[in-house]
Amino acid sequence: MGRTRTIDRDKVLDVAEQIVLREGAAALTFDAVAKGAGITKGGVQYCFGGKDDLISAIVERGVKLFEAELARNTPPDADSLERARGYILASGRIDEATQTKLVGLLLALLQLPGQVQNVRAWYAQWIAQLDPSCEAERRIRTALIAAEGAFFLRSLGLVEMDQANWDDVFADILKLL
Repeated sequence: MGRTRTIDRDKVLDVAEQIVLREGAAALTFDAVAKGAGITKGGVQYCFGGKDDLISAIVERGVKLFEAELARNTPPDADSLERARGYILASGRIDEATQTKLVGLLLALLQLPGQVQNVRAWYAQWIAQLDPSCEAERRIRTALIAAEGAFFLRSLGLVEMDQANWDDVFADILKLL
């Protein structure tokens, strides 16, 4: 009896991400992923069920990457200020190549139905924690939005910034808190 072949889910996700980055979200098919991963189309379906599940897995992996960095920068019992500081530190510490990859994936995936709602919900969860009637929490909201703006501007290549300038921008954003 032969050994049961296992499918490396992370490898399949790597292939799917590369397809999205190279060719756009429309090119993300089970056939393309299967060919790239060297497995059958049924193998991709076995791992992910449907295309929406594959897309969700790509997004989830990116979110987990960010949340792991966030956890490293935030105390477990953090208040809103400490959570915001952790968020900004995490955003500032993601290397430029990873930033570009995450933003490229996000932009491509936002073209697919249903994904905009997931991203909106993620951001809404952060903003909903803040009381807009409180001056300090409005500053936190402004700092979070500034960090996201810097992240997207650099990642999209709209603002060129070396690491020293990047670090300065995030140090200034932290001062808003």
